[in-house]
Amino acid sequence: QVQLVESGGGLVQVGGSLRLSCAASGTIISIDTMAWYRQAPGKQRELVAIITRSSSTNYADSVKGRFTISRDNAKNTVYLQMNSLKPEDTAVYYCNFKMFVSGRNYWGQGTQVSVSS
Repeated sequence: QVQLVESGGGLVQVGGSLRLSCAASGTIISIDTMAWYRQAPGKQRELVAIITRSSSTNYADSVKGRFTISRDNAKNTVYLQMNSLKPEDTAVYYCNFKMFVSGRNYWGQGTQVSVSS
């Protein structure tokens, strides 16, 4: 069984920064992609950023140039550095890991990010 634990959310003012972390524990052979999603009230969950095993990255247009995703394979951890935060970034942020061998997806419990204007 694999568990993902997120940390780093909170309340920040417009223009501020936050860094989210998501660490996996359990029986892990190799993690394929690591990603961050978010879900705002009344909206569907959307992909924010994704990073592959080779550290290729892709971002939602709304966060390009402001957010940076990175990973530490030795620690089975993914990070999301969020700068120049806007009120529209307010959401619950979820990490997602896809395992390389099984292809199974695992989700974190979610962490709230609130940006006040």
